[in-house]
Amino acid sequence: MAGSGTAHLRAPEDVLLRVENLVVEFKAGRKGVVSAVSNISFDVAEGETLGLVGESGCGKSTTGKAIMQLPRPTRGSVRLDGVELTELSGESLRRSRPGFQMIFQDPISSLNPRRVVTDIVSEPLNVWKLGTPDERRRKVLDVLSTVGIDPDAAASRKPFEFSGGQCQRISIARAVITDPRLIICDEPVSALDVSVQAQILNLLEDMKQRYRLTLVFVAHDLAVVKNVSDRVAVMYLGKMCEIGPPDVMYRQPAHPYTAALLAAIPIPDPAADPGATGHLGGELPSPLDPPSGCRFRTRCPRAHDVCAQVEPQMQRVGDGHYVACHAPLVTPVAAPGVH
Repeated sequence: MAGSGTAHLRAPEDVLLRVENLVVEFKAGRKGVVSAVSNISFDVAEGETLGLVGESGCGKSTTGKAIMQLPRPTRGSVRLDGVELTELSGESLRRSRPGFQMIFQDPISSLNPRRVVTDIVSEPLNVWKLGTPDERRRKVLDVLSTVGIDPDAAASRKPFEFSGGQCQRISIARAVITDPRLIICDEPVSALDVSVQAQILNLLEDMKQRYRLTLVFVAHDLAVVKNVSDRVAVMYLGKMCEIGPPDVMYRQPAHPYTAALLAAIPIPDPAADPGATGHLGGELPSPLDPPSGCRFRTRCPRAHDVCAQVEPQMQRVGDGHYVACHAPLVTPVAAPGVH
């Protein structure tokens, strides 16, 4: 599974965001270094939504924050519209911020509890002095109305006076107010009630079309990701294991880990046997001391000797569909000139 390689990357001129060989490491006291993200690569075309999925602790949220340069990557390249963000610092990095924004997982704690909502949403415009005061006020009222928040109520109320779903709408308004080209959505519906999740997902899709946004949608719920993504990338223990169109991956996953994630999606049938689809066994690896070769091999039912010795590389298994596995569930497509 967990492998490296750049065979799945498209031409730089065809994408808005290109992440290549990204590494994010954290010190873990005397125990060493945790490689939260280990040499992953992916790209996102303009107007596209990339779903980044995996179980908790796989590094997907860290990847999103590393794109934002919060924290700065340990190594690797992050290019947004041809600009290498990792080479920017100080004022140059600060001035690039309006072009890429983030929606956080916890909508309530991401908003300043001491300020009224209209001030929270208008702050980016005031910081960057975008437009006249009257133009800023009109834009704030327009964006709040677009996300379904009453501007009159928002003028005098603070975040704690709104529900979680309403706070996430306010967070979305704040993210789009500077007309960014890219938004990182870090599990934007996981903290919300199921009844509210669909509303927020539909709102994100509407805002994407209205403001011509490009999205990286981080989530652990594959059922949610399928409905919002143009492409899906699956991560495990800091590595990328599969990437491709959602319909293809959900119908015929190429990696054993992707197949296990799909099998874990609850079936809305009270008569269904939850144990009928099986479960992953094996040893749970530590991010402080990940397995050699393929990081998934300690839990993989298809693992063999080469998996412990050689890290798998991305290989094509279909149109736009790539997998990093020595024993994929789908037969790889030979490269041109290779038989």
